[in-house]
Amino acid sequence: MTTLLVEATGGGGYGGIVILIIAIMVGPPILLAIIGFALLKKNKKAAKVFFILAAVYLIVSLGICGSMM
Repeated sequence: MTTLLVEATGGGGYGGIVILIIAIMVGPPILLAIIGFALLKKNKKAAKVFFILAAVYLIVSLGICGSMM
């Protein structure tokens, strides 16, 4: 029997965990950048804050999660 991300039969396949870690590393920065682009026409200052948050999150997550991998 298998689950969505991790195989339950003990075969040593860590592909699902690697995909999950990569999704945690790059998922939120992509979401923050999309929100920034959505706010760009209405409020440039808020959009700039979201872009900076996305960049900082990406740098930190690549450092922490990248070192775990």
